[in-house]
Amino acid sequence: MTAPSQMFTEAAQAPARVAAQLASNRELMADAVARLETLDPPFAITIARGSSDHAAAFAKHLFETRLGLPTLSQSPSVATLYRATSEKLRGTLALAISQSGRSPDLIETAIAAREKGALLIAMVNDAYSPLAREADILVPLHAGEERSVAATKSYVASLVAVADLAARWGRDAALAAALDAIEPALDDAWAADWGAMVDALATTQRLLVLGRGSTAPIAAEAALKFKEVAQIHAEAFSSAEVAHGPMALVREGDPVFAFAPQDAAAAGFTDRLDALAQRGARIIGAGVADAAVALPVARTADPAIDAIGMALSFYRAAEALARRRGLDPDDPPHLSKVTRTR
Repeated sequence: MTAPSQMFTEAAQAPARVAAQLASNRELMADAVARLETLDPPFAITIARGSSDHAAAFAKHLFETRLGLPTLSQSPSVATLYRATSEKLRGTLALAISQSGRSPDLIETAIAAREKGALLIAMVNDAYSPLAREADILVPLHAGEERSVAATKSYVASLVAVADLAARWGRDAALAAALDAIEPALDDAWAADWGAMVDALATTQRLLVLGRGSTAPIAAEAALKFKEVAQIHAEAFSSAEVAHGPMALVREGDPVFAFAPQDAAAAGFTDRLDALAQRGARIIGAGVADAAVALPVARTADPAIDAIGMALSFYRAAEALARRRGLDPDDPPHLSKVTRTR
Protein backbone atom coordinates (compact mmCIF):
# COMPACT_ATOMS: atom_id res chain seq x y z
CA MET A 1 0.00 0.00 0.00
CA THR A 2 1.36 3.43 -1.00
CA ALA A 3 2.15 5.73 1.92
CA PRO A 4 0.05 8.89 2.05
CA SER A 5 1.66 12.01 0.65
CA GLN A 6 2.67 14.88 2.89
CA MET A 7 0.01 16.98 1.18
CA PHE A 8 -2.69 14.44 2.11
CA THR A 9 -1.47 14.11 5.70
CA GLU A 10 -1.26 17.85 6.26
CA ALA A 11 -4.61 18.67 4.67
CA ALA A 12 -6.27 16.00 6.83
CA GLN A 13 -5.05 17.84 9.93
CA ALA A 14 -6.93 21.03 9.04
CA PRO A 15 -10.16 20.45 11.02
CA ALA A 16 -8.37 19.88 14.31
CA ARG A 17 -5.84 22.63 13.65
CA VAL A 18 -8.42 25.34 13.01
CA ALA A 19 -10.42 24.31 16.07
CA ALA A 20 -7.24 24.73 18.12
CA GLN A 21 -6.60 28.08 16.44
CA LEU A 22 -10.00 29.45 17.40
CA ALA A 23 -9.52 28.37 21.01
CA SER A 24 -5.96 29.67 21.27
CA ASN A 25 -6.67 33.03 19.66
CA ARG A 26 -9.86 33.90 21.56
CA GLU A 27 -8.36 36.58 23.80
CA LEU A 28 -6.02 38.11 21.24
CA MET A 29 -8.87 38.35 18.71
CA ALA A 30 -10.97 40.20 21.29
CA ASP A 31 -8.07 42.60 21.87
CA ALA A 32 -7.59 43.04 18.11
CA VAL A 33 -11.26 43.90 17.62
CA ALA A 34 -11.11 46.44 20.46
CA ARG A 35 -8.18 48.18 18.75
CA LEU A 36 -9.93 48.09 15.38
CA GLU A 37 -13.11 49.56 16.83
CA THR A 38 -11.09 52.40 18.34
CA LEU A 39 -9.22 52.94 15.07
CA ASP A 40 -12.38 52.74 12.90
CA PRO A 41 -10.34 52.52 9.68
CA PRO A 42 -11.86 54.06 6.52
CA PHE A 43 -10.52 51.20 4.42
CA ALA A 44 -8.16 48.21 4.57
CA ILE A 45 -5.36 46.87 2.43
CA THR A 46 -4.18 43.28 2.16
CA ILE A 47 -0.60 42.17 1.65
CA ALA A 48 -0.01 38.62 0.40
CA ARG A 49 1.03 36.41 -2.49
CA GLY A 50 0.06 32.95 -3.78
CA SER A 51 -2.33 30.92 -1.64
CA SER A 52 -2.16 33.59 1.05
CA ASP A 53 -3.35 36.16 -1.48
CA HIS A 54 -6.38 33.97 -2.13
CA ALA A 55 -7.05 34.07 1.61
CA ALA A 56 -6.66 37.84 1.41
CA ALA A 57 -9.32 37.90 -1.33
CA PHE A 58 -11.58 36.01 1.07
CA ALA A 59 -10.89 38.76 3.63
CA LYS A 60 -11.83 41.38 1.04
CA HIS A 61 -15.15 39.61 0.42
CA LEU A 62 -16.02 39.34 4.12
CA PHE A 63 -14.80 42.82 5.06
CA GLU A 64 -16.79 44.44 2.27
CA THR A 65 -19.99 42.38 2.52
CA ARG A 66 -20.15 41.85 6.30
CA LEU A 67 -18.38 44.96 7.64
CA GLY A 68 -18.91 47.56 4.92
CA LEU A 69 -15.14 48.15 4.87
CA PRO A 70 -13.63 48.85 1.42
CA THR A 71 -10.60 46.59 0.97
CA LEU A 72 -7.92 46.52 -1.70
CA SER A 73 -4.94 44.35 -2.48
CA GLN A 74 -1.64 46.22 -2.13
CA SER A 75 0.85 45.15 -4.78
CA PRO A 76 4.19 44.54 -3.03
CA SER A 77 6.04 46.17 -5.92
CA VAL A 78 4.52 49.52 -4.91
CA ALA A 79 6.81 49.41 -1.87
CA THR A 80 9.69 47.25 -3.05
CA LEU A 81 10.32 48.60 -6.55
CA TYR A 82 8.58 51.97 -6.78
CA ARG A 83 8.94 53.20 -3.18
CA ALA A 84 5.46 54.67 -3.54
CA THR A 85 3.57 53.54 -0.42
CA SER A 86 0.80 56.09 0.10
CA GLU A 87 0.69 58.60 2.94
CA LYS A 88 -3.08 58.03 2.90
CA LEU A 89 -2.60 54.69 4.70
CA ARG A 90 -2.47 56.53 8.02
CA GLY A 91 -5.30 55.28 10.23
CA THR A 92 -6.10 52.32 8.00
CA LEU A 93 -5.81 48.56 8.49
CA ALA A 94 -3.03 46.63 6.74
CA LEU A 95 -3.65 42.87 6.84
CA ALA A 96 -0.62 40.75 5.92
CA ILE A 97 -1.13 37.02 5.43
CA SER A 98 1.76 34.58 5.03
CA GLN A 99 2.48 30.94 5.79
CA SER A 100 6.19 31.39 6.40
CA GLY A 101 6.38 35.09 7.23
CA ARG A 102 9.73 35.13 5.47
CA SER A 103 9.06 36.47 1.97
CA PRO A 104 11.16 39.64 1.63
CA ASP A 105 8.66 41.56 -0.50
CA LEU A 106 5.80 40.97 1.94
CA ILE A 107 7.92 42.01 4.91
CA GLU A 108 9.10 45.18 3.19
CA THR A 109 5.56 46.06 2.08
CA ALA A 110 4.16 45.48 5.55
CA ILE A 111 6.85 47.63 7.17
CA ALA A 112 6.24 50.41 4.65
CA ALA A 113 2.48 50.38 5.38
CA ARG A 114 3.07 50.47 9.13
CA GLU A 115 5.57 53.32 8.78
CA LYS A 116 2.91 55.30 6.89
CA GLY A 117 0.59 54.92 9.88
CA ALA A 118 -1.42 51.77 9.10
CA LEU A 119 -2.25 49.31 11.88
CA LEU A 120 -0.46 46.12 10.80
CA ILE A 121 -2.15 42.79 11.53
CA ALA A 122 -0.13 39.74 10.49
CA MET A 123 -1.74 36.32 10.13
CA VAL A 124 1.28 34.04 10.06
CA ASN A 125 1.86 30.34 10.62
CA ASP A 126 5.39 30.90 11.95
CA ALA A 127 4.90 33.11 15.01
CA TYR A 128 8.67 33.68 15.26
CA SER A 129 9.14 34.81 11.66
CA PRO A 130 10.39 38.25 10.59
CA LEU A 131 6.90 39.32 9.47
CA ALA A 132 5.41 38.26 12.80
CA ARG A 133 7.95 40.41 14.64
CA GLU A 134 6.94 43.49 12.65
CA ALA A 135 3.21 43.22 13.40
CA ASP A 136 1.25 45.55 15.65
CA ILE A 137 -1.11 42.60 16.15
CA LEU A 138 0.03 39.03 15.53
CA VAL A 139 -2.59 36.38 14.75
CA PRO A 140 -0.86 32.97 14.77
CA LEU A 141 -2.49 30.48 12.40
CA HIS A 142 -1.56 27.44 14.54
CA ALA A 143 -1.58 25.19 11.47
CA GLY A 144 1.53 23.34 12.61
CA GLU A 145 4.54 22.57 10.45
CA GLU A 146 3.74 22.33 6.76
CA ARG A 147 6.41 20.61 4.67
CA SER A 148 4.62 19.94 1.41
CA VAL A 149 5.28 22.69 -1.12
CA ALA A 150 1.54 22.88 -1.74
CA ALA A 151 -0.09 24.91 1.04
CA THR A 152 -3.22 23.23 2.38
CA LYS A 153 -3.90 23.38 6.11
CA SER A 154 -2.22 26.80 6.37
CA TYR A 155 -4.56 28.15 3.68
CA VAL A 156 -7.61 26.75 5.48
CA ALA A 157 -6.26 28.18 8.74
CA SER A 158 -5.88 31.59 7.06
CA LEU A 159 -9.50 31.50 5.88
CA VAL A 160 -10.68 30.62 9.37
CA ALA A 161 -8.61 33.38 10.98
CA VAL A 162 -10.10 35.89 8.54
CA ALA A 163 -13.63 34.63 9.25
CA ASP A 164 -12.99 34.77 13.00
CA LEU A 165 -11.86 38.39 12.79
CA ALA A 166 -14.84 39.36 10.61
CA ALA A 167 -17.33 37.57 12.86
CA ARG A 168 -16.05 39.26 16.02
CA TRP A 169 -15.57 42.70 14.50
CA GLY A 170 -19.00 42.63 12.83
CA ARG A 171 -20.85 41.00 15.74
CA ASP A 172 -21.98 38.43 13.15
CA ALA A 173 -23.90 35.78 15.10
CA ALA A 174 -24.47 33.44 12.15
CA LEU A 175 -20.81 33.43 11.17
CA ALA A 176 -19.74 32.97 14.80
CA ALA A 177 -22.12 30.01 15.20
CA ALA A 178 -20.73 28.36 12.08
CA LEU A 179 -17.19 28.85 13.38
CA ASP A 180 -18.15 27.26 16.70
CA ALA A 181 -19.08 24.10 14.77
CA ILE A 182 -16.30 24.23 12.21
CA GLU A 183 -14.34 21.11 13.24
CA PRO A 184 -17.17 18.61 12.53
CA ALA A 185 -18.13 20.61 9.43
CA LEU A 186 -14.61 20.31 8.05
CA ASP A 187 -14.49 16.64 9.03
CA ASP A 188 -17.56 16.21 6.81
CA ALA A 189 -15.89 18.19 4.04
CA TRP A 190 -12.78 16.03 4.21
CA ALA A 191 -14.89 12.88 4.06
CA ALA A 192 -16.90 14.09 1.02
CA ASP A 193 -16.43 11.80 -1.98
CA TRP A 194 -15.01 13.83 -4.86
CA GLY A 195 -13.65 10.78 -6.67
CA ALA A 196 -15.79 11.70 -9.68
CA MET A 197 -13.63 14.83 -10.11
CA VAL A 198 -10.51 12.69 -10.28
CA ASP A 199 -12.09 10.47 -12.94
CA ALA A 200 -13.36 13.44 -14.94
CA LEU A 201 -10.03 15.29 -15.03
CA ALA A 202 -7.53 12.42 -15.20
CA THR A 203 -6.38 13.35 -18.73
CA THR A 204 -7.44 17.02 -18.87
CA GLN A 205 -4.87 19.59 -19.98
CA ARG A 206 -6.79 22.83 -19.43
CA LEU A 207 -9.94 24.07 -17.77
CA LEU A 208 -11.79 27.07 -16.40
CA VAL A 209 -12.48 27.29 -12.67
CA LEU A 210 -15.39 29.45 -11.57
CA GLY A 211 -16.63 30.90 -8.31
CA ARG A 212 -18.32 34.04 -7.13
CA GLY A 213 -18.50 35.90 -3.85
CA SER A 214 -17.19 33.70 -1.06
CA THR A 215 -16.21 30.95 -3.51
CA ALA A 216 -14.21 33.16 -5.89
CA PRO A 217 -11.09 32.94 -3.66
CA ILE A 218 -11.60 29.16 -3.47
CA ALA A 219 -11.71 28.99 -7.26
CA ALA A 220 -8.47 30.98 -7.45
CA GLU A 221 -6.79 28.62 -4.99
CA ALA A 222 -8.08 25.57 -6.87
CA ALA A 223 -6.72 26.88 -10.17
CA LEU A 224 -3.32 27.35 -8.52
CA LYS A 225 -3.36 23.81 -7.15
CA PHE A 226 -4.47 22.35 -10.48
CA LYS A 227 -1.34 23.90 -11.98
CA GLU A 228 0.92 23.23 -9.03
CA VAL A 229 0.25 19.58 -8.20
CA ALA A 230 -1.68 18.20 -11.20
CA GLN A 231 0.07 20.04 -14.06
CA ILE A 232 -3.23 21.24 -15.55
CA HIS A 233 -3.42 24.72 -17.04
CA ALA A 234 -6.36 26.05 -15.04
CA GLU A 235 -7.53 29.64 -14.91
CA ALA A 236 -9.96 31.04 -12.33
CA PHE A 237 -12.65 33.62 -12.98
CA SER A 238 -15.64 35.06 -11.25
CA SER A 239 -18.75 33.83 -13.03
CA ALA A 240 -19.58 37.51 -13.54
CA GLU A 241 -16.37 37.99 -15.53
CA VAL A 242 -16.16 34.82 -17.59
CA ALA A 243 -18.52 36.19 -20.24
CA HIS A 244 -16.09 39.08 -20.84
CA GLY A 245 -13.81 37.04 -23.09
CA PRO A 246 -12.91 33.65 -21.56
CA MET A 247 -16.28 32.14 -22.48
CA ALA A 248 -15.27 32.39 -26.16
CA LEU A 249 -12.69 29.65 -25.56
CA VAL A 250 -15.23 27.05 -24.42
CA ARG A 251 -15.79 24.23 -26.88
CA GLU A 252 -17.91 21.11 -26.90
CA GLY A 253 -16.83 18.80 -24.07
CA ASP A 254 -14.49 21.28 -22.39
CA PRO A 255 -14.48 20.90 -18.59
CA VAL A 256 -15.51 23.80 -16.37
CA PHE A 257 -15.02 23.37 -12.65
CA ALA A 258 -17.51 25.35 -10.55
CA PHE A 259 -17.61 26.20 -6.84
CA ALA A 260 -21.22 27.26 -6.35
CA PRO A 261 -21.81 30.08 -3.84
CA GLN A 262 -24.56 29.47 -1.32
CA ASP A 263 -25.64 33.09 -0.86
CA ALA A 264 -27.02 35.98 -2.92
CA ALA A 265 -24.65 35.11 -5.78
CA ALA A 266 -26.20 31.67 -6.32
CA ALA A 267 -28.89 32.53 -8.87
CA GLY A 268 -26.63 34.41 -11.26
CA PHE A 269 -23.99 31.73 -10.90
CA THR A 270 -26.46 29.03 -11.94
CA ASP A 271 -27.51 31.09 -14.96
CA ARG A 272 -23.90 31.37 -16.09
CA LEU A 273 -23.33 27.64 -15.74
CA ASP A 274 -26.45 26.99 -17.79
CA ALA A 275 -25.09 29.23 -20.55
CA LEU A 276 -21.77 27.39 -20.51
CA ALA A 277 -23.52 24.02 -20.62
CA GLN A 278 -25.51 25.19 -23.64
CA ARG A 279 -22.19 25.86 -25.38
CA GLY A 280 -21.22 22.25 -24.73
CA ALA A 281 -19.14 22.66 -21.59
CA ARG A 282 -19.02 19.74 -19.19
CA ILE A 283 -19.75 21.21 -15.76
CA ILE A 284 -18.00 19.69 -12.76
CA GLY A 285 -19.75 21.36 -9.90
CA ALA A 286 -19.28 21.53 -6.14
CA GLY A 287 -22.76 22.22 -4.82
CA VAL A 288 -24.31 22.15 -8.31
CA ALA A 289 -27.05 19.52 -8.21
CA ASP A 290 -27.62 19.26 -11.96
CA ALA A 291 -23.95 19.39 -13.03
CA ALA A 292 -22.65 16.72 -15.38
CA VAL A 293 -20.37 15.77 -12.50
CA ALA A 294 -22.03 16.80 -9.22
CA LEU A 295 -19.82 16.92 -6.13
CA PRO A 296 -21.23 16.99 -2.58
CA VAL A 297 -20.47 19.84 -0.20
CA ALA A 298 -20.67 20.06 3.59
CA ARG A 299 -23.40 22.50 4.63
CA THR A 300 -23.01 24.79 7.63
CA ALA A 301 -24.83 27.72 9.22
CA ASP A 302 -23.02 30.25 7.02
CA PRO A 303 -22.12 30.31 3.29
CA ALA A 304 -18.62 31.60 4.00
CA ILE A 305 -17.86 28.49 6.05
CA ASP A 306 -19.41 26.35 3.31
CA ALA A 307 -16.77 27.84 1.00
CA ILE A 308 -13.96 26.89 3.41
CA GLY A 309 -15.27 23.33 3.44
CA MET A 310 -15.17 23.26 -0.37
CA ALA A 311 -11.48 24.16 -0.25
CA LEU A 312 -10.71 21.22 2.01
CA SER A 313 -12.76 18.79 -0.07
CA PHE A 314 -10.89 20.02 -3.12
CA TYR A 315 -7.47 19.48 -1.56
CA ARG A 316 -8.18 15.81 -0.97
CA ALA A 317 -9.36 15.38 -4.55
CA ALA A 318 -6.46 17.39 -6.01
CA GLU A 319 -3.95 15.21 -4.19
CA ALA A 320 -5.64 12.09 -5.59
CA LEU A 321 -5.74 13.64 -9.06
CA ALA A 322 -2.01 14.32 -8.98
CA ARG A 323 -1.28 10.72 -8.09
CA ARG A 324 -3.69 9.48 -10.79
CA ARG A 325 -1.68 11.52 -13.30
CA GLY A 326 1.58 9.94 -12.08
CA LEU A 327 2.79 13.05 -10.26
CA ASP A 328 4.25 13.64 -6.80
CA PRO A 329 1.97 16.20 -5.10
CA ASP A 330 4.69 17.00 -2.55
CA ASP A 331 7.34 17.95 -5.09
CA PRO A 332 6.04 20.16 -7.92
CA PRO A 333 8.75 21.07 -10.44
CA HIS A 334 10.57 24.39 -10.10
CA LEU A 335 8.77 25.40 -6.88
CA SER A 336 9.87 25.90 -3.27
CA LYS A 337 8.11 26.42 0.03
CA VAL A 338 9.29 30.01 0.55
CA THR A 339 9.28 32.30 -2.50
CA ARG A 340 11.77 35.14 -2.28
CA THR A 341 10.71 38.05 -4.48
CA ARG A 342 11.22 41.80 -4.53
